[in-house]
Amino acid sequence: MKQLTKAEEQIMQALWETGPAFVKDIIEVMAEPKPHYNTVSTLIKILIEKGFVDFKAYGKSHQYFALVTKDAYSHKTVNNIVKGYFDGSFSNMVSFFVKEKELSISELEKLIQKIKDTQKPKS
Repeated sequence: MKQLTKAEEQIMQALWETGPAFVKDIIEVMAEPKPHYNTVSTLIKILIEKGFVDFKAYGKSHQYFALVTKDAYSHKTVNNIVKGYFDGSFSNMVSFFVKEKELSISELEKLIQKIKDTQKPKS
């Protein structure tokens, strides 16, 4: 899966939020200042080339939809961050956030509980 630019990610966030949408619908849900119609159209064409978006034609209009789920992209992005900045260790990443006081003890305890819950055998 290819990495997206910040602008491409913004388009994907809008598509994940709206579901299938026309360019005007995508622009509508984007933050101010709203990008120009042609800018969004160009970015969508790039996302189609990268395999993230496809479309359904209605005459001359196109309704665009995401081919990659938000969960799949998030998973890949987080793994790339862990690999690139934390020597491939999620433990190093958590330690970083604890040291930077971005993760409280309460949040850490919740995280530990989630890990324990996912490791319990299912009956």
